[in-house]
Amino acid sequence: MEPDAPISEKLHDLIDLQVARTSFVKERTRLRNRGHVQTNAVLKRQTKARLTLVERQIAELDKEIAKLIAEGDAMARKREILCSIPGLGPIASALILTFLPEIGTLDRKQAGSLAGLVPYSRESGQWKGKSFISGGRKPLRDALYMPALVAMRFNPDLKAKYTALREAGKPGKVAIVVLMRAQCDLDFGDVCSPNTVRFFVSDCRRIGPDLMRRRRGRKIITVRT
Repeated sequence: MEPDAPISEKLHDLIDLQVARTSFVKERTRLRNRGHVQTNAVLKRQTKARLTLVERQIAELDKEIAKLIAEGDAMARKREILCSIPGLGPIASALILTFLPEIGTLDRKQAGSLAGLVPYSRESGQWKGKSFISGGRKPLRDALYMPALVAMRFNPDLKAKYTALREAGKPGKVAIVVLMRAQCDLDFGDVCSPNTVRFFVSDCRRIGPDLMRRRRGRKIITVRT
């Protein structure tokens, strides 16, 4: 066995920034919830001031994260490709690049395992329990959750898959996890592979929904210009 290569200083900074951003987002949620139930004028004014400060700090962290990603050509190219995938924006792409730096060098099984989206069976003799996902990198799994919800509504193929799973009696969370795994299989495993074909935005509009179905032979990913 070979030891893992130490992470770069830039990646270490990105992780620290993302951890700080996550704590600020949680604090923003707490302040918003608190502001809805407060009745005292002083407390409401203080909560509003703190909320404004937290939002300004989150924006500052987003700017610094984008700056660090843009400084590296390889990472900037990966972000460009990720942002071109329907349902993925700058924030989710930055989280994926931070907590899955191996992106572009993994196969579908490795990407799914690192994301913690592989179901593990629970069986003993004739007894068979429910399968659960576990392990992996939780921040990466959290980053894939919201894009899966977007794909569930606006991606025709994944929307049809979600509908079929629900009609088959699968719980909603199970169906969403399937969509998260499908995104890993289709996009993240070989997002930077040599056989990636680039299309401009005008081509994407012309191709339409068929773009997500043309996956035989060569990988097709849209790249914004």
